[in-house]
Amino acid sequence: MKRRDTLDALLTDRSLEAVWLAQPNAFGWLTGSDNVITATDPVGVAAAGYDGDSVTVVTANNEADRIREELPETTVRSYEWHESSLAEAVAKRSPMPGAADFDVPGLESVDVSEYRQPLTDDDVEQYRALGTETAEVVEEVCRALSPEMTERAVTARLKHAFVERGIHVPVALVGGAKRVQRHRHFTPTDAPLGEYAIVTLCTVRAGLCISITRTVAFDPPAWLTERHHAAARVHSTALAATRAVGTRGGTAGEVFEAIQDAYAAVGHPDEWRRHHQGGAGGYATREWIATPDSEAPVTLPMGYAWNPTVQGAKCEDTVLVTDDGVETLTRTGEWPTTAVAAVEHDLSHPQHDVLVVSQ
Repeated sequence: MKRRDTLDALLTDRSLEAVWLAQPNAFGWLTGSDNVITATDPVGVAAAGYDGDSVTVVTANNEADRIREELPETTVRSYEWHESSLAEAVAKRSPMPGAADFDVPGLESVDVSEYRQPLTDDDVEQYRALGTETAEVVEEVCRALSPEMTERAVTARLKHAFVERGIHVPVALVGGAKRVQRHRHFTPTDAPLGEYAIVTLCTVRAGLCISITRTVAFDPPAWLTERHHAAARVHSTALAATRAVGTRGGTAGEVFEAIQDAYAAVGHPDEWRRHHQGGAGGYATREWIATPDSEAPVTLPMGYAWNPTVQGAKCEDTVLVTDDGVETLTRTGEWPTTAVAAVEHDLSHPQHDVLVVSQ
């Protein structure tokens, strides 16, 4: 389905004349551009509106020329920055009835997440490019790590490399050997990496989000290979279940049941309780996160970022799941992999191994 077909369906479903999007991931989904100045703001500096015919962007006069430069084929309307707010400017210009994904006087509230699923052909091509580029950067940095480097120093290297490529990094977790065994979200500190390290990133470009994890070992503990393989087998199972459930139009809760069964099969039955297992990717780091009772629809084709963990080990990639199969988007071919069989599903998928670096 093309983007405007999706938007037309939204307008019809909600009996609307226009919809306005200013949350950064939604703005990126609609325009392929960026409305972020302050990364911590939930609403960007511009709103993109669709009225069933065309897209119009509304923004303050001090932002308008830049956005026209980035979106030369899109109509950009501006208001004086000191005379109005973005919400007031949208309310003044919107056909009625209208809706917005931020608080606009007189407009209904709308969440477009469900309309971003499944991915369009254009989404998939952009997703592939971002996945490959993300993996290239992460793996290049990881191959140069050493035990004495601190978690923060590694994080700085990663962020610098992505800034040079015009890619945002909203999540950067780097954990050394001691901390990754205690925490599932290992926010970086001044601690040295030590025996091994796990690097987890989410990257964003034009609204699309990629998730990736890599593990590098210098003097790996004896149990690391077993735990990493266990997490990888849960990951293969999640992918196989996603395809099976998505093909028949099932729910995230059904995939989660397969994940629980896989943890039990690999000898770690309670590990799923200690961290969320991921879910659908796309124009959010997770469009939804699976839970045992989740009714979120599993759609195809769609990006999925499952992230199973077994204490001190983690497996995570962004994978495109379609009716025809599964394709790891975060793959370069330069990192060691092993084909890992799913539990109770007919799938053996190449999973990224622990990279052992000689010192």
